[in-house]
Amino acid sequence: MIRFTVLFIFLANLLIFIQPAVAQDTIPSRLVWTVNKVDLGTILEEQGEQLAIFEFTHSLDSGVWIERVWTDCGCTTADYSKDTISAGETGQLQVSFDPSSAVGDFSRMVVVKGNLAGMQDTLFIEGKSIPYPTNPEVDYPFVRGQIGFRMEKINMGDVFTNEPSIRTVEIYNFSDSTLLKDSLKYFGPAHIQVHQLQDSIESKNRGLLEITYSGAEKNDLGFFEDPIQLIWPDSLVVNADVIANIFEFYPNLSKDQLGLVPTLRISPTEIDLKEISTDDIQEVFFTFTNRGRELLEIKKVQGNCDCMELTLPKLELAPGESMDLKVVFDPKGRKGIDQRNIYIFSNDPLNSIQSVILKSRIK
Repeated sequence: MIRFTVLFIFLANLLIFIQPAVAQDTIPSRLVWTVNKVDLGTILEEQGEQLAIFEFTHSLDSGVWIERVWTDCGCTTADYSKDTISAGETGQLQVSFDPSSAVGDFSRMVVVKGNLAGMQDTLFIEGKSIPYPTNPEVDYPFVRGQIGFRMEKINMGDVFTNEPSIRTVEIYNFSDSTLLKDSLKYFGPAHIQVHQLQDSIESKNRGLLEITYSGAEKNDLGFFEDPIQLIWPDSLVVNADVIANIFEFYPNLSKDQLGLVPTLRISPTEIDLKEISTDDIQEVFFTFTNRGRELLEIKKVQGNCDCMELTLPKLELAPGESMDLKVVFDPKGRKGIDQRNIYIFSNDPLNSIQSVILKSRIK
């Protein structure tokens, strides 16, 4: 009886402590933030401290105030009003970030605590910080028209058809002229646009170009390399190449949709021709089958070499239907171990790009 009474009292006290804790977890914050993450973009070290502004509205009846703000790094400082905020009022939290504290991509956390129980929010600032170059001739080895680039080509990476892809490219002005934003003229395909971010880039200083690439306007799939030309006054002409891999965008599917979509199966996925002569033209076949329940469309077939001729009898397969991709490979002018890749783009939403391999040893 005594044991039972002691156990009952212990459990009762435990419940008293647990209930407020659970209640605290379910209390919503009194501040409604416009955004909880600010992307500062690409920052050059010499641009100095950058400011991220978070705006909020007080949503409930009682007055509140921000009691404390702390961050996960000494490189960020916060400025905010400590006055009481009435219901319906708006305010700002300003967070300063020192770019000299980071190299490359960064993400910093900011925790905001209010005066009421359960009133705590987590915010983030992110971006990419680029340190000042110690030796411009080494750091920007690819010079075109007195403008230095870190890389030989402007690489946009993977670009999807649902929205334009944006990249920031760092340049160094080796010329004696000042590069004015409004004087830059761009010549190139319409699916690529180039803008100078700073109003001016002084001589022997660096700046940023913003490259926008629209996969939808390109209206094609696969790997592409596009030449572009940038012209500033004083006959400053820059010829550059923009490379990108373009993919069709497919939204996420529900569980019910998974069994209804077209499904491309390829057999085999690899063919080894073993040892062949440089004079022997090879002919092989890969079989495409639609294992899905809707019409399969082959959008494009692309090889990584002009040495292959690719032929399909048609571009659509009904459910359960098959056809062969004919590949004619001419090894002329090649020696040693060789591998050719063929990329197949289709409307299979779960595997919209697939590849097959043709291997050989050419003597």
